[in-house]
Amino acid sequence: MNGGNSNLIERIKDIVGADNVLTGDEAMAPHLGDWRGRYRGAARCVVRPASTAAVAAVVRECAAAAAPIVPQGGNTSLCGAATPSPAGDAVIVDLCRLNRVRSIDPANNTAIVEAGCVLHVLHEAAAQAGRLFPLSLAAEGSCQIGGNLSTNAGGVQVLRYGNCRELTLGLEVVLASGEIWDGLRVLRKDNTGYDLKQLFIGAEGTLGIITAAAFKLFPLPRDTATAWLAIDSPATAVRLLADLQTRFGAALTACELVSDLALALVRRHIPGVQATVPASPWHLLIELSGGGEDGDLRAALAAFLAPALESDDIGDAVLAQSTEQARRLWALRENIGAAEKCEGLSIKHDIAVPISRLAEFLERADRLLHARFPDIRIVAFGHIGDGNLHYNQSKSTAADSAAFLASQPDVDRLVHDLVHELGGSISAEHGIGQLKRQELRRYKSPVEIETMRAIKRVLDPLGLMNPGKVL
Repeated sequence: MNGGNSNLIERIKDIVGADNVLTGDEAMAPHLGDWRGRYRGAARCVVRPASTAAVAAVVRECAAAAAPIVPQGGNTSLCGAATPSPAGDAVIVDLCRLNRVRSIDPANNTAIVEAGCVLHVLHEAAAQAGRLFPLSLAAEGSCQIGGNLSTNAGGVQVLRYGNCRELTLGLEVVLASGEIWDGLRVLRKDNTGYDLKQLFIGAEGTLGIITAAAFKLFPLPRDTATAWLAIDSPATAVRLLADLQTRFGAALTACELVSDLALALVRRHIPGVQATVPASPWHLLIELSGGGEDGDLRAALAAFLAPALESDDIGDAVLAQSTEQARRLWALRENIGAAEKCEGLSIKHDIAVPISRLAEFLERADRLLHARFPDIRIVAFGHIGDGNLHYNQSKSTAADSAAFLASQPDVDRLVHDLVHELGGSISAEHGIGQLKRQELRRYKSPVEIETMRAIKRVLDPLGLMNPGKVL
């Protein structure tokens, strides 16, 4: 084993250079744990290839040595999808050096970008060409394109632009055999057989390694309007969402629900967030964007809000008067995850339900959990515009929360059974990883599970691609 391990590492060094192969616990430490601190693994080495050809060569060597492969990007997974097992036999393929924006085509409204590119870098490159790449996440300063694709990331603008699946036109993938599939097509219409790219989006690296993607771009909005609304309940939020969609249509870019407890955590742990918003049990952050004249949407949103304020649908509202004020309002929403992390470990749920059942889910889930765990603390927030809620549980102290993790199977059962009953999904945008692997078997039909396994057997017959994740 040790001799074979040494030989494999030396062969990989020949491919990428010795400086781009990390060995030893200290050098590999940042790659061996997940962002939340729940999982810790081990590995033979961490390899950092700088080209698709190098990735393919590394995969061929690993296949020959029967070494498991764990693709890794920004390592911001919330489900342990990029963390190797404790066995220590895996090779981590860190894609950080495949970080180029290969091309921007403003006329075709497309971009081709490598998997290790940080999401924010793509935002800036598109903006320099007068275009928008709309995938927007709280972790956009560190998450990478490959990880976004592998979990079919959504974010705050899915309501208008869709998630990764809908934004992706083509992929370049290194298969488990070490072959390269070049599917980097930039066509809106291509009806030439199976849409293979969809197999790899959301697969969390279990079928192959995505090395580049072709994405849709959009014109940069010339006008935006952002408002923070104080509301009394999720039911009011759902009603306001319907009214906003009726009034503004596709101009409604984002609609985010925030509970008072989620906001309180941001106030407690993120001192740089200065936006002042009214006190309320629930909050709604909305944004409109379009191609009209600057200020038109703000005036239209103000006109929409006036009667809602008079009717008590909205207790109070802050309508941003500048880009900076809008940025501060968004900072309240985007820092919830970081604030939660400061509180210690928690049980996290990334669920989706039909929008029409969202208020019912929150009322029933809260009641069930408080009955079973009287001192539980529930932090709820998320993308109400597409029915995706982040619904998280903890205790009031970090020590109590750590002990509370032992109750995760019971908490998951209450939450996920209700989600399933309401026709929802136990994973909306974070993926399955290690965290929800057993849960997937409970809520997917045997036909679905076996079909997924059959695809896995065909594309990864040796079972080396990110083993122990999803299936």
